[in-house]
Amino acid sequence: MAHLPNPDSNLTNIKWRFPSVHPEGRKYVMIAGGVTLLTYLLVSHFIGWLLVGLTIWVAAFFRDPIRTTPLNPRLIVAPADGLVTHIVRVPAPPELRAELREGEFTRVSIFMSVFDVHINRSPIAGRVRRIAYVPGKFVNADLDKASEDNERQHFVVESVDGVKVGFTQIAGLVARRILSFVAEGDQVVAGERIGLIRFGSRVDVFLPAGTGTRLLLGQRSIAGETVVAELGVDPRLAGSVQ
Repeated sequence: MAHLPNPDSNLTNIKWRFPSVHPEGRKYVMIAGGVTLLTYLLVSHFIGWLLVGLTIWVAAFFRDPIRTTPLNPRLIVAPADGLVTHIVRVPAPPELRAELREGEFTRVSIFMSVFDVHINRSPIAGRVRRIAYVPGKFVNADLDKASEDNERQHFVVESVDGVKVGFTQIAGLVARRILSFVAEGDQVVAGERIGLIRFGSRVDVFLPAGTGTRLLLGQRSIAGETVVAELGVDPRLAGSVQ
């Protein structure tokens, strides 16, 4: 994972560049492009031009932008791009209780629409202690019950200080595959790419006891960059919708 130089180095300018397409999505872009070309040549120029838009959308869906993650072991960063739809106190999922133990956790749910970046990232640095896949339904991931009913994949990452943070990929209405880029026992850094969900979904992150979120309902997060919480700090923020 690339790290930006510190402010004392000679390199201080960062230029925007077009996001690349993640390797997992390149075959879908090629399929969409091939169908578009054949339709344009053999069926209809008009429909072919319409399918150009679909091809561009497929490429955009699998875009994989570079993110800059704060290197502070006390910070928990967002595992997903999207809209903060739920902030609730809940027990740990049954599949993670052996690692996270009993008690209540603050669950922050981030809903990814089909227009958001769908690469998911680790909220903290540490070792992957647990990955648990659970088959299930494909109801709207924006609903609270999706945490218990939908197809999902749980993770627990343990920091060098022994702090464990759980998070869950949840499939949605049109999501039909949850992918993991890491395995149990792998060492990850905060903001590292750990998985992807196709197409439209949600990610829950479970904050340890004594830790509250810096996010508010209705805010948008950026995976690997937005600070969800600081370990041991509960800011108890209030906000307004304008």
